[in-house]
Amino acid sequence: MVAPTYVELATAAAALVASMAEVLHARRTRRLARLAFGPDLRPAPWARLSPALRVASIAAACWGLATLYSLPPKAHVAESVPDGQRRHVLVVLDVSPSMRLKDAGPNADQPRAKRASDVMESFFRRIPIDLYPMSVVACYNGSKPVVVDTKDMEVVRNIFGDLPLQFAFPAGKTDLFSGLTEAAKIARPWQPKSTLLLMITDGDTVPATGMPKLPASIADVLLVGVGDPHAGTFIDGKMSRQDANTLRQIAARLNGTYHDGNTKHVPTELLSRLTVIPRKSAFEQLTRREYALIAIGVGSTTLAFLPVLLTLFGTRWRPGVHARAEPRGGPLRPATTPAPDRALVR
Repeated sequence: MVAPTYVELATAAAALVASMAEVLHARRTRRLARLAFGPDLRPAPWARLSPALRVASIAAACWGLATLYSLPPKAHVAESVPDGQRRHVLVVLDVSPSMRLKDAGPNADQPRAKRASDVMESFFRRIPIDLYPMSVVACYNGSKPVVVDTKDMEVVRNIFGDLPLQFAFPAGKTDLFSGLTEAAKIARPWQPKSTLLLMITDGDTVPATGMPKLPASIADVLLVGVGDPHAGTFIDGKMSRQDANTLRQIAARLNGTYHDGNTKHVPTELLSRLTVIPRKSAFEQLTRREYALIAIGVGSTTLAFLPVLLTLFGTRWRPGVHARAEPRGGPLRPATTPAPDRALVR
């Protein structure tokens, strides 16, 4: 059996003192029942519960105050996610020269890289990005990790801005699968089902074979295509355009989702499904501190408003107020007293 702490002892003592006070108050009220409640000597039915409400309210307020006094001070720090629930966002960014072609956006007047930056900025604004460590892998004819598990969003925004990452690679043919291979290597040590893999590319050059196997840490895959999927632009002696069919097949092979981001951002419903963090309900997140605050609020409010309610609605008897019926013809006129007979007076 667990011994009661001083919080429970203080609560029991407050309830005992309040109960004794209610007994004494009830004895005094019984003597003045006719003056307080009229001829029936009884208050309103709900008012008979007021002694129990007062005792319970005093006990609740006392328990809440004693609990807050016993708890250590709470330091308000930035919200963090436990390691078991940590979720990563791993981005594979195509930085090949074709991403510099200007045929993307709603008006087909943006470079593909700028459209990719706009899509990512929309992504950042609609999810609690502070809770997600970000990793970025640049991909051209090879792959290089640019940043791994960072929460500095200015660094990430600079990567998707005007950082000329294509100069970090020698000229050659784009190999998107090398970016997926590097991403799989980075994500392999992470918790299972904890990572969203996001690839942004124009799908200009995709090999037919060599699809890497993703580790268990990859929970979802989102492949976003940029660039005009219909009309192409010449670069390096060939026509370059977003190959939507190939990108859709890659997403299917990775058990992921393809989205044409050339004119529309990623839908909010899709982001909500892909970036959800398992959380407890609001009721399950309540701690002893929150319960103490609730007890103080409810107990204090009841003690404050109960006297007012008893005064207004504690009894239906109103001394000094008499109802008077009136005929339909108008108010009753006072009856005149006949003048006394003078003979009788004499």
